[in-house]
Amino acid sequence: MANVVRLAMWSGPRNISTALMRSWGNRDDSMVVDEPLYAHFLQVTGIDHPGRDEVLAVGETDWMAVVRRLLGPAPEGVAVMYQKHMAHHLTADIDHGWLSGLANVLLIRDPREVVASYIRSRAEVTADDIGLRQQIRLYDEIAATGAAPLVIDAADFLSRPEAYLRALCEHFGLGFTEKMLSWSPGPRDTDGVWGPHWYDAVWRSTGFAPYRPRDAQLTGAAADVAAECLPLYERLHAVRWNR
Repeated sequence: MANVVRLAMWSGPRNISTALMRSWGNRDDSMVVDEPLYAHFLQVTGIDHPGRDEVLAVGETDWMAVVRRLLGPAPEGVAVMYQKHMAHHLTADIDHGWLSGLANVLLIRDPREVVASYIRSRAEVTADDIGLRQQIRLYDEIAATGAAPLVIDAADFLSRPEAYLRALCEHFGLGFTEKMLSWSPGPRDTDGVWGPHWYDAVWRSTGFAPYRPRDAQLTGAAADVAAECLPLYERLHAVRWNR
């Protein structure tokens, strides 16, 4: 079990995290876990998300039980456990000692693009919804142990997906496979029950779409949130992993 790579991708919402879950899930030697702390997050915060009742009905609300599963035995033949996490799901009550058992990577995106996409699914947005504050805390906390986590910008990745995937595989001692570059459309059994509310674009996709800059026209509170988060994004962007 010591040879299993537990790759934890800590993202904010409306990023390419689900597409990356498809990519890693297409490997013959992988298993994927979709936002395992989501039910705990909803229970603790009381926040109203699309599909909240469904998530709470089927999800694990005890974060310690989630951690035991993430660090526990993987099925035979699994070399990599890809964990798709939202950084803001790390609520204040969760101890972070278990993170040392993971290979942690931060996935970032320009908050102006994130907010513009987010408000198409939820009417309101706050800075805490975007995850950049939590990603900064994660970066500083992990870096203090002597090995800063990799930071990948979605725009960079989409410009060179194969180069980044090859580099990630090499970094974690895994072989690259062309299967990571494309997948069949539609939902998968590994998708969370929230998929119908958030995964429509990935369900239509068969691979990574080329990066296209978005002209995010924001006003009012949404513009304020993006402006508040921009310096946090710029700090992480400055230490991003270039491939």
